[in-house]
This record gives sequence, C-alpha cells and structure tokens, in this order.
Amino acid sequence: KRKIINMKFSMLAIAATFLAGVSGFSVAPAVARQSSVLMGAAVDVDTKAALATAANEARGLAMDSIAAAASGHMGLPLGAAEIGATLYGSEMSYNPDDPKWINRDRFILSAGHGSMFLYSWLNLAGFDLPIDELKQFRQHHSMTPGHPEFPNSEHNTPGIESTTGPLGQGVANAVGMAASEKMAGATYNTDDHTLFDHHIYVLAGDGCFQEGVTSEAACFAAHEKLDNLIVLYDANEVTLDKMAEYTQSEDILKRYEAYGWEVYDIDGHDLDSVQATIAAAKASNNGKPKFVKCNTIIGKGMEETEGTNAAHGEAGVPYVDKAKLSIGIPEGEKWYVSEGTRDFFEDVKAKNKVTYDEWQSTFKAWGKANPELATQLDNAINDNVPSAAEMIKTIDATGATDAEATRVSGSKTINDIAELVPHYRSGSADLHGSCRNYIEDGGNFGAGFDKSYAGKNFYFGIREHAMGSILNGIAYHGLFKASGSTFLVFVDYLRPTVRVAALAELGAVSYIFTHDSIGVGEDGPTHQPVETVSGLRVIPNLDVYRPADAEETVAAMVHSVTRKDGPTALIFSRQNLNQNVDMDYMERREGALKGGYIAKKETEDLDVIIIATGSEVQHALIVAADMPGARVVSMPCTSVYDKQSAEYQESVLPAKHTKRVAMEAGVSDIWYKYASKVIGVDRFGFSAPGDIVMEELGMTPENLAKEIASM
Repeated sequence: KRKIINMKFSMLAIAATFLAGVSGFSVAPAVARQSSVLMGAAVDVDTKAALATAANEARGLAMDSIAAAASGHMGLPLGAAEIGATLYGSEMSYNPDDPKWINRDRFILSAGHGSMFLYSWLNLAGFDLPIDELKQFRQHHSMTPGHPEFPNSEHNTPGIESTTGPLGQGVANAVGMAASEKMAGATYNTDDHTLFDHHIYVLAGDGCFQEGVTSEAACFAAHEKLDNLIVLYDANEVTLDKMAEYTQSEDILKRYEAYGWEVYDIDGHDLDSVQATIAAAKASNNGKPKFVKCNTIIGKGMEETEGTNAAHGEAGVPYVDKAKLSIGIPEGEKWYVSEGTRDFFEDVKAKNKVTYDEWQSTFKAWGKANPELATQLDNAINDNVPSAAEMIKTIDATGATDAEATRVSGSKTINDIAELVPHYRSGSADLHGSCRNYIEDGGNFGAGFDKSYAGKNFYFGIREHAMGSILNGIAYHGLFKASGSTFLVFVDYLRPTVRVAALAELGAVSYIFTHDSIGVGEDGPTHQPVETVSGLRVIPNLDVYRPADAEETVAAMVHSVTRKDGPTALIFSRQNLNQNVDMDYMERREGALKGGYIAKKETEDLDVIIIATGSEVQHALIVAADMPGARVVSMPCTSVYDKQSAEYQESVLPAKHTKRVAMEAGVSDIWYKYASKVIGVDRFGFSAPGDIVMEELGMTPENLAKEIASM
C-alpha cells in the first residue's frame, strides 16, 4: 500500500508565500517568520476537527450510496474527502440558497465517475439535494445520476456546474469558465464596483491528465494568464486496470511548470496543508493558473482496498460496514450525518451569506450607476435575445445576387449577430482567415499583444478538442454565448465535446464548420468531408444547418443564437454557390428557419420532388427550371424540419407523392428517410480542382436530370 512521502513544499513554506503575497516559494522568509506563519496558516483546532469529522461523514455517505446501488466509484470520494471538506467548509464562496449566484466560486468534478464525492458535499453544504436523493444514487429519475449532469430537462441538481464523465473534459471546461470570468470582469467591473472576482476550482485524477484535451487546455490557460483557475490533482497513482506507474512515468509538476502554471505538491489528507495551499493559490494573482498536486490514498478508510486499483470502483462494497466503524460512523447507522456537522455547515452558510449580502449591495449600487451595463448583464444572465422571427427582420437583406460561398455570407452575418447580441463571442482553431467568423471591431480575447479580456474573438490555436471544451465551459458559466470554427473535416477532433453540449442542452454553444464537402477540391480526401455532416446529424439534440445561399445562411446563424435547448452546427461551403434570386429573401429566411421549405413550386401537376441541401440546391433549381412538374425542397436542417407540424410537413412533402429524389455531396443513407432515390457520395474523394471532383462523383445538374429520367 502506498504511503505519502517527500512533499515538495511544506505547509509552512506555502503559508509564508500566502502571507508574503509572492508567487514563488522562498525558504528563508518562511523560517524568518515561523511563529507568525504557523499562527496564520494552521486551521484553528475547532474548525479542523469539524472538517475532519465532515470528511469522514462524507466518506460514509459515499459508501452507503454506492453500496445501495451496488454500482459506482468509491475510490475518489474516500480518497479526496479532505479536499472536499476544505473547499466547501472553508475556502469556496457560495450560497446554497442561490446556487446560480453569478459571482459564486465554481467547482467542477472532472473525474466525474467519483460523483458521490460531489453529491455528498452538496448535501452537507446545504444545497437542495436531500439525503433521500443520495439514497437513490444512480436510480431512474433521481437527482444523483451516475455522472454529474449540468441542470437540463432530465436532471436539475443544484450545484452541478458541468456535465462530466469523459475524462479531462472538466479540466478543459474549467478553462472556459475561467476565461468567461475574466471576460465578465473586463466587461462589467468598474473602478467603483467589482462584480466578478471569483475562482474556478476543478478536481481531476490521473485519467484526466492522460487525456490529451487537458494538455491543449492547459497550454491555452497559461498562455492567456488565467490565474483565477485552480486545478486540484487527486494524485493517488491509480488507474482502472493497473497502478498508474504501469502507463505513466512523467514528472507532471515539471510539465505544468513548463506550460507556465504555478505548481504545488502537498499531502492531500493534511487539512492544514490543503487549506493553506488553496488560500495561497487564491491570493496569487500573478498571471499563472494554479496546479496543486494533492497526494492521496485512493479509497482511504477502507483497509481491504485502499491504495490499490481495486478501490477505484465498487469492489469495497462488502467492507463498507467495517470501514464506516473504523472512521467513526456509529454502528448500524446509514447515511449518517452528525448534528455537529450540520451545525458547522450552517455556520459556513451564514459566513458565506455575509459575503453574498455585501455583494448584493455592491450589485445594486453598480446597477444604479451603470443602467445600460445593468440591462446588458441582465440580458446575458437570462439569455434575452430577440426572437428568430424578429432577428431575421432586423438584419437587412444581403442583396446577394452573384454566386458566393456561404462562409463568406456567414462572415457578414456574424457581425450583424454580434450587434444584436452583445454577449456573443466567437473564436477559431487557427482558421479565422479561412472560416471567416471574425467579429469586426470586437477585439481579441486574452493577455499580451493586442489582446484584452474584453475581446470578443478567441484565438484557440490548433487545439480543436480544447476549443470545444472551452466553448462548453463558457456556456456552463452562464454569461456568454460562444461559437468556434474549424474545417468541417476536423470536427472529429472535438466531437466528444459536441456530444456533451447536445446532451447537456447547451443552447449558448454553436459551431462554424466550413469547407463542407468534396468541393474543397485540391486538398484531397483528407480534407474533403463525405460522412461528416451526416455523422453530426445523428447526434441527438444537435441541429445541423447546411444552408444553400446567403439568405439561408442568415437564418441558420439566427437559429444558432436564438435556440435555447441545445447547440447548433453551421456547415458552410468553401466554393461559391448560386443565389435563389427567384424567391423573396424573407421567404427563404422563414423557410430555412423551419428546416425545410419549397424553394421552387411546380407549375403543372406535381410529378417529382427534388430534395437538396447546401451546395446541391443550386443543381436542383437548374434541373427544375426545365421540368414544370418538379418541386424543389431545400432542407438545410433535417432535425428542425422533423419538429414541424404534420400539416406543414404534408404541405412540403405530400405523403402520396412518393416519387422523390434527394441530392447531397455526402453519404446517402440519411436521405432515404425522405426520398426513394438518393444521389450522394458514398466514397472518399480525390485531389483535383473542386468542380472536377464534383463532376466525377455525380454532383452536377446533368447527373441529377439523368437520375430523375431513370425513375
């Protein structure tokens, strides 16, 4: 079994740093100020005893809940209990009666499998998570699902700041939250009033730091000097299959120092050390995010499994009763919380309420002094934006008559959106110049060069996975809408984050994916998506828009910022597309907002319906011009169309008219839901000019006409 040895920094040195207000560690000052440091650093005896008791009772709650469910992960809740006690009992600022208070400290459990850690501490801290819900851990319709879920239509557990489970996501989400807090401070704080000055805490394990997304996000956080971020590494040296040494041998502290983080190395079970370190990390405003390696024993308190990979899951269930006795839980008691612990957290709540009330007074005074900013902030908090119907009428007609790439159309519309929605932000994974999603006159976010925290444009670097996670973190933080861009073919680098955004119902997130098909041309099959659009369409609760012209692009972007219950992916072309000038611009916008509409109505008895999307709509219109009995249906978003009334769908695609053909420069399977014949691309492309690739693979008016003639 593992013993915790060789701590890099003593509690004394950490405390000296905290009291001195410096960013590094210096032994001499610590020795010189030994007596005063010890007096200021150590947790007072009564508080320390209360925290230690709470830590053990939190362990008991986790053991009982996991035993009742016969499922779950016991190792982290037992191994990190002192960290939880310090955060919720001493160092974090929060109000359980107002869990959405905008200046609360945020805590994210990146190692989401250890969810009973979070549920136990939320219950102890006084959040509206009753003990009966802990007893229903992992059960249907409970408030305690297997992994933490951000409040949504399925779960509404207060105090959950992020949906976690896929390892590493929580760390990268926390980077997004830290960026959002910096933006909020730069946007709303004034010389006279400070509204935003909170910290973002995240607890993560070995698995989180083995995942590459944390490295991407950590580099971004250090480069943009997000010193309001504190990462607590539950360093128990255990992974699921083996002890961690079997798969890792790096010095993680040196790695994070090299990124530009301030690092600490402590005993994660020593309450004095944990408290002093977190206090020092909070006080260190030196432009460096903080990385605290908390050396812990996984499953601490359960002799049979602690310190081994067996402690990770529910293998300790048979030993629960014995373990609870060993840590002071009364025999026979289940889900036991002492009166002393309840009283202690009532005192914590009262102390935090003082801070909360003082902030409310500041907020009120700020609002009186800054009425316009107050309105803007209220709109941001409540996501008050004009309706889609209002917005498409407010944005002027594009006036586009010449062929134009939808990425170019989008570059114009995004600036209209930014004016109408002041809390909208955008960014790119090193492809602003290609994806064209730059907000003019919005400034650039970050530190150094021409950047500031008030900037509206994010430069994520070539870090697509981190970009997706950071966007989710911004959305979780609750004050800004955000979009990010890259080439469509690279969406698989961030696909896990898109999936989580969809299941977490993050309407504040959208994606701008350009270079949408084999029309990319010369770059070849590595850069020509064929399966990708349909691969996104099958993600539940993700709306995927592939507009056909400039006016449909306006509607698509409007949808992305007015949708409330999930994310939107915008799929834009690299190559120029014809404009449907024979149809009124507002009719195209209104039709696109419904996901599908009649782009050209037949002039004789209906014979064939041509369904197309994106760059293929222009081919359908050309063919239908010579076919009086042909109807063209533009379907930029299948999921939105499918939500329309049965009456509307019947008016667009009458059930009795089954002679239908669909066309898209992508895999064909999804379109058989709407058509009996599909002209698609069910193979990878090749390197050649885009028009040649399109012609060779059948994406032309001539081939469409030929296929219709064969029906």
